[in-house]
Amino acid sequence: MLERIRDKKLLMNIDEIRAEYPILTREVAGKPLIYLDNAATSQTPRCVVEAIDQMYYHYKANVHRGVHTLSQEATDHVEATRELVRRFINAGSTDEVIFTRGTTESINLVASSFGEKLYSGDEIILTVMEHHSNIVPWQLIGHRKRIRIRAVPVSDDGQLDLEAYEDMFTDNTRFVALAHVSNVLGTVNPVKQMIAIAHRHGVPVLIDGAQAAPHVPIDVQDLDCDFYALSSHKMYGPAGVGVLYGKRRWLESMEPYQGGGEMIGRVTFERTTFADLPFKFEAGTPDFVGISAFGAAIDYIQRLGLDHIAAHEHALLERATDELLTIDGMRIFGTAPGKSAVISFLVRDISSYDMGLLLDKLGVAVRTGHHCAQPLMDRYGVTGTVRASFALYNTLDEVDRFVAAVRRVASMF
Repeated sequence: MLERIRDKKLLMNIDEIRAEYPILTREVAGKPLIYLDNAATSQTPRCVVEAIDQMYYHYKANVHRGVHTLSQEATDHVEATRELVRRFINAGSTDEVIFTRGTTESINLVASSFGEKLYSGDEIILTVMEHHSNIVPWQLIGHRKRIRIRAVPVSDDGQLDLEAYEDMFTDNTRFVALAHVSNVLGTVNPVKQMIAIAHRHGVPVLIDGAQAAPHVPIDVQDLDCDFYALSSHKMYGPAGVGVLYGKRRWLESMEPYQGGGEMIGRVTFERTTFADLPFKFEAGTPDFVGISAFGAAIDYIQRLGLDHIAAHEHALLERATDELLTIDGMRIFGTAPGKSAVISFLVRDISSYDMGLLLDKLGVAVRTGHHCAQPLMDRYGVTGTVRASFALYNTLDEVDRFVAAVRRVASMF
């Protein structure tokens, strides 16, 4: 399905790939759709949609609770996906793989449950490039507990200041939470090194892997992270499904932050005991259809190969970067070496909103605004950027048409 070509760029059998995505044949404003908003959400191949159909048509029943055949089969589908996730991130046990509604809920779970261990005067280290989903949950617990939040600064080219990071640790530092890959800059952070630094101070680390999981291999045991969060909908899977990996010792020491069915051992009006991991943190009926379809998405990614996907996306990123820089007044935010396939940019004083609106009229879907990263926008002195983000089904021809569209819009101002 993939072939190596002489210039060392891996290009996919793109027609075969794109045939799995009917939405890519759409037109917008009378122009062929060029979908470059993959960092927000990726499109979904037929095999994943068919997995959803199969679950609804043949296996729909509540999981983990029934002795009847349908319930057992639905449970088997969910637990098979849990094992796929375990292998995908190389967790030590499926007990450490918790299903959530997405990265946001995963981070909120840790902020709420681990946050109960924190006290007034404690400190949490984040970074300036964090998505709001990895800022606001910590602020909420911080306000209640009178906890101080500190942020690692970002350089002009989009790299974290590791010396400043090391200097931030004090006797009061209790937790670190940071992005594996920036959703705005594409920077791939040195998370393994940053985790090791934190652990030297006895501080656990959560990694927001929402932007990493579709693009780079993840090995939570090699990273030695304490928590890792990711989302299905950025991995060619359905929306409303996410994962939280947590080391067993932390998960066992944390109280659940949601109560209800599934997560209990025994309930009386005097006392409730909780179920064993991972069910202790999975209150209520899970999205067993979406979880099962997420398994199909993981299978799909692994069939193509993350290394091949990354090489293809890097070829798209290189072409787009080189060509965009030929446009007068082009500013690209995030130029760190080895960055992921994301380009955030502005052209002269054209607002990101105006650029995005006019690109849409030319059939190009990009993201505009602050990208849920307002502290990062403040760092660069802008209110927003235009963001183009690439996926395995995008083509070099689409890149060229995207650049031509940007050039055309720029000429209007």
